[in-house]
Amino acid sequence: MARQAGVPLSAVKYYQRERLVPEGDRSAPNQAEYSEAHVQRVRLIRALLETGGLSIAATKAVIETLDAGGTSLAETFAVAQHAMSTPRTSESTPSAESRDRVTQIAHSQGWAISADNPGINAAARALDGLRAIGFDAPDAYLTAYATAASAAAVADLRALTTRQTPDRIAELMVVGSVLGDPLFAGLRRLAQQGATHDLFPADTKRDRT
Repeated sequence: MARQAGVPLSAVKYYQRERLVPEGDRSAPNQAEYSEAHVQRVRLIRALLETGGLSIAATKAVIETLDAGGTSLAETFAVAQHAMSTPRTSESTPSAESRDRVTQIAHSQGWAISADNPGINAAARALDGLRAIGFDAPDAYLTAYATAASAAAVADLRALTTRQTPDRIAELMVVGSVLGDPLFAGLRRLAQQGATHDLFPADTKRDRT
């Protein structure tokens, strides 16, 4: 199981001690048989703990949701989002003004969101930081970001339909959410360079002097 999952045996034993991986079928006092489902679960646990950076408690919360049965994809996604947004360091409390603004932008996009979605505080803290340097982001600026985020979110959710089992869906959900941030940021930087070239072209005459 460890070899097929590509995970060190010591890690698998740790997952078992923490009761994150279900027991195999006992074939002898010191032997157990494991299925492909066990292999997928080990891969998921690794993704949650290592890529997602979740605590054992948060990982158990996600696993319990998967194992509950009958849980909708939306509910599973919500549990994963909250688990991944558990503060690992002290974070500032965003202003009520910024929280309200983020909520208004979300509603203007037609998004059905909950009041406790961790994205509200994350975006609100960003707005507070921009305001601290004297930039009060105009509506057009935020709408552009929201439109891009909406397109990325649709791509994320459509990607989940390529997976067949709950564990594989949750694995992509967590890893995709974590790695989607640097992917989006990297593409944004490339787009910024392209936009700079178009909007603020270099003075070629000056470059030759």
